[in-house]
Amino acid sequence: MKLKKLAAVIAALSVTLILASCSFGSSKSSSSSSSYTTTGKAESGTYQGVIKNGKYQVSKSRGVNVGQNDNQFNLKSFETGLLNVSKKVYSTKSYVFEEGQYLTTDTVENWLSRKSSSNASGLNPVKGKTNGTRNPIYIQQIEEQDFMSQSGSSLKLHGITIGIGLNSIDYYQKTTDGPTYKQKISDADLKAYGEKAAQTVLKRLRKNKALKDVPITIALYKQAANDSLVGGTFFEYSSNSGTNLSSWKQMNVKNKVYPKSASTSSSSDDQDDNDTFSNFKSQVQGFFPNLSGVTAQAQYTDGSLSGMHITVTTQFYSQTEITSFTQYITQAANKYLQKGIPIDIKIQSATDLQAIAFRDSGDSKFTTHVFDSY
Repeated sequence: MKLKKLAAVIAALSVTLILASCSFGSSKSSSSSSSYTTTGKAESGTYQGVIKNGKYQVSKSRGVNVGQNDNQFNLKSFETGLLNVSKKVYSTKSYVFEEGQYLTTDTVENWLSRKSSSNASGLNPVKGKTNGTRNPIYIQQIEEQDFMSQSGSSLKLHGITIGIGLNSIDYYQKTTDGPTYKQKISDADLKAYGEKAAQTVLKRLRKNKALKDVPITIALYKQAANDSLVGGTFFEYSSNSGTNLSSWKQMNVKNKVYPKSASTSSSSDDQDDNDTFSNFKSQVQGFFPNLSGVTAQAQYTDGSLSGMHITVTTQFYSQTEITSFTQYITQAANKYLQKGIPIDIKIQSATDLQAIAFRDSGDSKFTTHVFDSY
């Protein structure tokens, strides 16, 4: 059993950091001597993480976002999507990952707030109206990722990535405990505001002596609506070693839900993928009828299917039923679903995770694990 991969799937059902242990020796900072290790040799395409004095380095602003984020898919896809952006800039073979160490909780909270007389650093516009239109909350979340290079016996900061999550819809209340209203934000306004905020963030980061000269990548993310069954996606990023963001690289990433509703046009260019998944679903439900639902979140990169997260909700009570079903579903997945892409399948009841199955890109077989019922 590939326990490292299994742990990652359980934690996020996506490729993230894989824990182990491997010493990098010691590193001396300007004030004290600190012992650094890493989380060890990782699976292909993933980063090793930093351990300092025996403890994993958690983010200085962990879990901070504007309180209106009710779509958990946004939180997960923001984090994993940002890591995918970082991989385009900082090779997993050359650099070590560290959770953000420069943006503190107080800093991020201030930046996510509206600009006001008491908070000049707010990145969201002042409360009120502009040309008769309410000023929405544009920026929903901010995350930092750091990347280290080995320099002799120490780890040295090589570069950082900043993700800025932007609302496509701003949910707000006119009075406390009153009804919730929605204000849509156009793609053009979202993009323009995000690029302006990114420029401000870059200049602020450059004021930190430790970040004066290191490469900084800033990526913009479009949040999905609260009722969406998939998260949002990153749509552009820019890397810079100076103080001005001069060019943006566009990203063509889309998330879709399968099976599509009957009202969705059958002429869509993803119809074949939807039909394939529907055949898989029918086969599984026909063999094991005690299923409450079989759905998939599919991701497309540059128009091609690049991965799937499948959720199967069961009504099984027997451990042998779950085991047999897990064995069967991997056979059906190999037969009906697209080859060569990463797929993970989460099998759960209304209250518990019962089993998982996953296949990495290029693998021909699924790895499975059934959780014991104690």
